[in-house]
Amino acid sequence: MPNRLGIASMSLGRPGIHSLPYKLRIAAQHGYTGIELFFDDLDHYARSHFSGNHISAAHSISTLCATLNLTIICLQPFSFYEGLLDRTQTDSLLTTKLPKWFTLARILGTDMIQVPSNFAPVDQTTGDRDVIVGDLQRLADLGAQQTPPFRFVYEALAWGTRVSLWDEAYEIVCAVDRANFGICLDTFNLAGRVYADPGRADGKTVNAEGELAASLKKLREVVDVKKVFYVQVVDGERLEAPLDENHPFHVPGQPVRMNWSRNARLFAFEEDRGGYLPIEETARAFFDTGFEGWVSLELFSRTLAEEGKGVVVEHARRGLESWKELSRRLGFVGAEPGVEFVVREDEGVEGGLVQGRL
Repeated sequence: MPNRLGIASMSLGRPGIHSLPYKLRIAAQHGYTGIELFFDDLDHYARSHFSGNHISAAHSISTLCATLNLTIICLQPFSFYEGLLDRTQTDSLLTTKLPKWFTLARILGTDMIQVPSNFAPVDQTTGDRDVIVGDLQRLADLGAQQTPPFRFVYEALAWGTRVSLWDEAYEIVCAVDRANFGICLDTFNLAGRVYADPGRADGKTVNAEGELAASLKKLREVVDVKKVFYVQVVDGERLEAPLDENHPFHVPGQPVRMNWSRNARLFAFEEDRGGYLPIEETARAFFDTGFEGWVSLELFSRTLAEEGKGVVVEHARRGLESWKELSRRLGFVGAEPGVEFVVREDEGVEGGLVQGRL
């Protein structure tokens, strides 16, 4: 089918509370076919089962995903990279961290690494676009030199220090001008930046509807679909009170939208839970570009830190329901997940072998 359903590993349960293998099995059981693998999940699995050996952990997860017919969409997030003022740190990321990620990604069977816009403090980053573009070109060129080559997907976080808007990220992608460097379009980060303001009483920017309309019009007009590597579709919760220093989600020193994102994302069309972003309108603009490919549900929420296997099952179910509704509203053909797996619960959290297909 043209658009395939994926979910971020972090969006099924918090690492250290919920087992990565169990989350993968539950994802497969609900018909997901792709996984955005968060390094924190892999890291915890490595530390808890392989004495911190990430290579062994990656081999184990790769084998499990093959058994479950799950594709690793990307390894992420390669954070705090571009535009650093400390150039020795930039060099260290390229010479130490990146080669390790290449090895892990290759084992996991993915050719893509996700790079979120830098949200390090302003005194640690530069707004010089030439520096930012140059850093990302170095990343892309190193990826292109590998066998097989790697792709990078850049995403504007709504709280990014220098890059917080999708069009800023897209201009940078165009300036990088590498075939293996593209963009991830995310309904939450787009609408959460131009439409929503969790720090205001009404939860919206001053000219929310107008700003969103202008942003989506521009997106339809300028985006080359070949530069869109995948998209993410989730919503955000309308808070009962502004997220200020008195709010329970407030973390000193962190941007308001980051605190909101970490605690209060929702799956699309969960208005009964407080969802209020214009997800259908935003997602429709993404697909109006002609995009076909991975549609991932990347959700962060305080609910992911709750204990119990039911947490993983419930988030998988809620995500699937949001996908069905998105498919209905946007008219996706053949988008209903058609493969389910029988999972043996008697094997425990780390067990649960696939018995067959239904």
